[in-house]
Amino acid sequence: MRRSHHRKSRGFTLIEVLLVLAILVILGGMVGVYFTRIQGNAYIDATKTQISMFEQQLKLYRLDVGTYPSTDQGLNSLFEAPAGINRWRGPYSEKAIPVDPWGNPYQYESQGENLRIWSFGPDLTNGSDDDVSST
Repeated sequence: MRRSHHRKSRGFTLIEVLLVLAILVILGGMVGVYFTRIQGNAYIDATKTQISMFEQQLKLYRLDVGTYPSTDQGLNSLFEAPAGINRWRGPYSEKAIPVDPWGNPYQYESQGENLRIWSFGPDLTNGSDDDVSST
């Protein structure tokens, strides 16, 4: 009497497949959070760099015109000559003034020799802790 040996084909059980999927979802979530944090820091660094560039351009503007642009004239004075300014030798910016990384215009305030340039930051709210400023 011969016994027939049936080979059982062994596959993955449902539990094993679900366990692997759960591990992949957890790893994917961790990577997503990591890249979101990196992107947020990159936006803040880019904003600080842009503000620093505006400050340099404003110094060149001041050398030519004698004063900084008024708050009403704003940062656009770096790209387009303000009305009534004869000594403007710009443009001081190669392109029109961009928006910040979050899609909002940069804010500019001039009080004589005191300038403030800032972005509302990630929460898009003025005056909050995440504002990115020149001061």
